[in-house]
Order: sequence, then structure tokens, then C-alpha cells
Amino acid sequence: MKKIFVLIMITFICACKEKTEQQNISPIIGKKDIKLTSRLMTPEVLWSFGRIGNVEVSPDGKQIAYTVTWYDVEQNASNSEIYIMDADGGNKRQLTNSSEREGSIKWRPDGLYIGFVRKGKLFEIKSDGTCEREIVVPGKEQINEFSYSPDGKKLLLAIDIQVTKVLGKDIYNDLPKANAYVVEDLMYRHWDSWKDGTFTHLYIADYNDGKVSSPEDINKDEPWDTPTKPFDDISETSWSPDSRILAYSSKKLTGKEYAESTNSNIYLYNTESKHTEMLTEGTSGYDKSPAFSPDGSKLLWLSMERAGYEADKSRIFVYDFVTKTKTDYSKEFDSNPSGIVWSKDGKSLYFTACFDETFRVFRMSFPEGEFKQISKDGFFDYQHIQETASGFVVNRSQIIKPTEIFGFDAKTGESVEISFVNKDILEQLDLPAMELHWVKTTDNKNMPMWVILPPNMDKSKKYPCIEMCTGGPQGEISQSYSYRWNYALMASKGYVVIYPARRGVSGYGQEWSDAVSKDHGGQPERDLLSAVDYIATQPYVDKNRIGAVGASYGGYSVFWLAGNHNKRFKAFVAHCGIFDMQAMYSSTEEMFFENWEVGPFWDKNNEKLYAQSPINFIKNWDTPILVSHGEHDYRVPYTQGLAAFNCAQMMNIPAKLLVFPEETHWVIRPQNAILWQREFFAWMDKWVKKKYEV
Repeated sequence: MKKIFVLIMITFICACKEKTEQQNISPIIGKKDIKLTSRLMTPEVLWSFGRIGNVEVSPDGKQIAYTVTWYDVEQNASNSEIYIMDADGGNKRQLTNSSEREGSIKWRPDGLYIGFVRKGKLFEIKSDGTCEREIVVPGKEQINEFSYSPDGKKLLLAIDIQVTKVLGKDIYNDLPKANAYVVEDLMYRHWDSWKDGTFTHLYIADYNDGKVSSPEDINKDEPWDTPTKPFDDISETSWSPDSRILAYSSKKLTGKEYAESTNSNIYLYNTESKHTEMLTEGTSGYDKSPAFSPDGSKLLWLSMERAGYEADKSRIFVYDFVTKTKTDYSKEFDSNPSGIVWSKDGKSLYFTACFDETFRVFRMSFPEGEFKQISKDGFFDYQHIQETASGFVVNRSQIIKPTEIFGFDAKTGESVEISFVNKDILEQLDLPAMELHWVKTTDNKNMPMWVILPPNMDKSKKYPCIEMCTGGPQGEISQSYSYRWNYALMASKGYVVIYPARRGVSGYGQEWSDAVSKDHGGQPERDLLSAVDYIATQPYVDKNRIGAVGASYGGYSVFWLAGNHNKRFKAFVAHCGIFDMQAMYSSTEEMFFENWEVGPFWDKNNEKLYAQSPINFIKNWDTPILVSHGEHDYRVPYTQGLAAFNCAQMMNIPAKLLVFPEETHWVIRPQNAILWQREFFAWMDKWVKKKYEV
């Protein structure tokens, strides 16, 4: 009997070990005790902030689990850990402490455990932090993401599996060292990776308190990703309350058809019959973000009407399973709802949407369909609203402050910070001030523009200025906090920063957003010139010391302005920008984007659009320019940056080139990012700031 007891104890310890016994091979990256020697932001300080990731409210609404990612510049790496706190922000504690990243956190429906993925493995940890265990998934070694079914008896797993043969070594078994892609159709690469015949599929497995059956692939043999890559995740799925039906979105197309289309659809998978049904037959744009009502009688999702247009208005559709009807509830709502959640009683929908370049919280009564803003106006963004036992929590950010978790009162619209991940660093900094200005455009419209002012600014003095040209070309500028184009950092370096919501920006109504398409070098660029002409009249700005910077379509704007600015700017910085529109059309991957925005260059109807290509104005370039690009950027191939730099050099224009062999459309590795920021400010200081020191 004693031997049996010892065996049971050994088994328990092996299956559920204390965190203090975890063995880590590499150093753990976590929060550091930062003592600043200056009250001004630097690139190094920026990369010391903890970045909030997953935020999940417990089933009883009384606790919040969340992840924070920490960076270590010396190791050139990052690590995410899981934290937990009460819904009011009390009783904070760290649950995990490992050298590997934890992500995809989900509360088990009974609230006893929090599941998460670490290095492709599935784990659970008790919510009191006393026990951590690996959940073995038979036959599967690499898991991307997961979720629990509402009854806790099933797991949904996102797993990569090879479906087609694309690599030479897979096609020819006798050539195991061959290194080639063999393709016969479009979409052979996407954003930052080549297609290798592997796709993400959804699997469902039975689950019983840590024991998992062999998972079943519900997308078997399908040559497309579910969830759709590269930006969709497990949030594109929703379980029915009885755990019988799984709703998910997917773009079930291949090759050229995939490249030219935005037609994703909502599918319903029945776990009992194993049958899949398409719910959105007949729609032609994106259908995404399904969510079952609390009683399971209805399903909402976001739907775009126009085929091939990724920035169309997102409409709130609701399908009634009883009446077999679907209804568009957002015909009169001129913005894009995001992060929609049902209230627990099913009588309201809560979501965020952007107006005048701030994301605000809204409630829609159901089924009446009446919309009401419930957050107070202010210079901040709200995202990811969730209901707790006593109210709500939201993520909140500002241009000058990173995201934190806030408690939110739906009755008063007030929000109170509860996470304080970066309080200790922020208290050591003098932060810039923000102002919202309205600029009159050349066609007599009022354009909103954020103005970020240097810390402790003396408005009796004149300061150099940076104009930020936003990318997209559609998308909100809002109050999101950027770790690449960090406006608090720019202002802390002594610059006035302007961020105009030029035509195409999405936080000012759909008509304003649509206006950039088929007019890339027209009114949107005149809007940017109007913004710089306006700020040049302000007494605290030196009109002779202004630079323009931007990435992606913002890089296009920089290249275009370089040939059309008429001496307004002293220097330019373009990252991953479009320089030659013909070359862009013939070398990018998502053809629906190019077809909607400009169309094929061999079509004579598009000649005027291609006449706006920045390369056509190269003869007018006369201003120093810094060009940067990532070699793994397949959205805007890095040869665009090489071409712009080469042309500048041939014209004897002061120019510098930064090429990052490991980076993509973004610069995400800590040391690369700091190098980029150092080169950015060295360039701007040399050609714009010069004598100015703050």
C-alpha cells in the first residue's frame, strides 16, 4: 500500500510540477528595475516597456489573466509571461516564469485552470499558480493556438500540416538537399514568408481534465489556411453555447483566385454530424469575426460588401437560426466596428469604433439596433472590451503612452487604469503634450491632425518639425502606440510632430476612406502638403526645418513628395515604400489590393494613375533621403527601396540605405529596431534639426 502511495505521488509531481522546480536552459527575460538618468524618452527606454498581449476575463468575471512581453536588447530577444489580477486590479501576481514565450491564453470553463501554448506545446496552470502541467496532444508536436469548448469537453487546436508539395526535395525524394520552390500559380509568397505547401488547419479533440484524444482535422486536405494568414488567429472562431457547432471564417480559395479576392466566408461545423455548412453564400467581400449569442440562437459577424476591397466598411450582420434570416444592423453607422462582444443577457452588443481619430466604446441595443457611444471623448483609444462580474475592462492607449488595462464604467463612460505594467518607467519620463488641430484642405474640407509637442516645450521658441505620412493607404491613425514610429520619442528628441488624417484614413467616415483609391498621388498628397503648410504658420515651428517620413504607402508619399514638395522639406525618410508602381504591381502578392487601388498598368484606362508613380518625378529630387527596407518584405519587395536609393545616388542627392536581411515589412528585432531609430534620428538631426537642441 505504501509503494502504491509513493507511485501516485511521483506521478502527480511529474504531471503537475511546482513553478519553482522548472528548469530553464536560457536566461529568463522579464521585467527589469529601470532607473533612468534622463527624463526624456530614448530608443532604449522604448524597448524597456512591457507590452500587454492577451487579456482574458475569467468565466465568473472576477479575475483577469493577461500576458506581458518583455524585451532584452543584449540578448536581442523577447519573452512573454502570464499574469493574473482581480477584476478591479487588486491582488496582482505572476503565474509563469520560464525562458519560453507563453501565449494563446484561455480560461478553462470551470475557472480552475488557464490553458496556454509554450513553444508549440499545450500547458495548463492553476489560476492560483500552484500547479503547471503539460497537456499531451497525441500525434501533434506543434500547436499554434487553441481554445476550450464551452462545456469543457473539447479542444479546438490550430495546427500546421503539409497539404501540397512545393519544395523541390518533397517533389523529388532522391534530391533531399535540393533547395527550390516549384510553383505554377500565384500567391507563392505572402507578406513575410514563402508558401511551402504547409497550411494551418483547425482540429477538434475530446478533452477530460488534462487528457486529450487524437485530434480530428476538420479542414482535411484543404489547401488554404484556417484561420486565414497572416493576421487572423483563433479569435476568428466561435463555439455555440452547447458546444455542438463551431463557427469559423476562412478564405477557401487557391492561387490566382486567392490573390485576387477578399472573399472569406463564415462556416459552421457540426461536431456530431461532422458536416460543414457555409453561412454566407452570395457575399463577395470579407466575412469575419463570428460570435454566437449567449443562448445560441443567433450568430453575428462582420461583413464587407465590395469584392476585392480590403478597406470597405465592416457591417454588423446577425443571423437568426430560428427564422433563417440575416440582418444588417449597421446601415446608418459610418465607421468600422471591431472587437464586438455580446452582453451576458444577449440584449446588447459592445464594440469599439473610430471617430475623429480616436477609438471609442459603443453599445448597440439588440434587437432594436440603436447605437450609442458610451465612452467619454478624449485623446486615447479603447480596444478589446470585455464584461466582468461588476462592469467592463478595456485596453487603452495613447500616442504618448503604451497600452494598459483599464476598468470601464458603461454608465458614466469613465475608465480607471488597473494594470500599471509600465508605471515605474512612465513616472520617470517627461511626456510630450498632444493637440488635435483641424486643417483646411485644398478642396475646402476639414482634416483632423494630431500635433505632438516636445516635453516642457517653450512656445516662444521655434522648433524643427517632422510630418508623419501614414501607410495603408487606408486605416486609422487614431491614438495607437507605435514601437517603430514612436511619436513620443520623436517629440522627446526636440521635434514638433504632425500626423495628418489625409484622404484615405478610416476614422473620418467611409467616403473619406474611399477617396484614396485610384488617386494615390492626388488629393491625399495635397492633404499632406496642406498639413505642412498649416503647421509652418505656427509661431513655434521653424518652417525652414521640416522633414517628412513614412512607411509602406507612407513611403510612397515620401517618394512622391520628394519630387513635388517645392522646397517645403529639408529631409526625407522612407521605409518599405513604393517607388515604382509598375514594378510594385508585377512583384507583390495580394493582387486584389493592387487591382482595387490602381489596376493593371497595361490597361490604358489606368495610364493617369501610373503617371502618379514617384519614379516619374525623380528628375525633381533635390533633398537628402534615407531609405530603409527589409529583405523579407514580400508585400512591398525590397527592390523598391534599392531602386529609390540607386536613383538618388545617380542624381548626386545625399542618400543613405538601410537594408535588414532578417526583417520583413516591419523592424521587430530589438537591436535592429534601435539601430533603425539611431540612424533615423542621426539623419533627421543632420539635415533638419542642426542647430536646435532641446
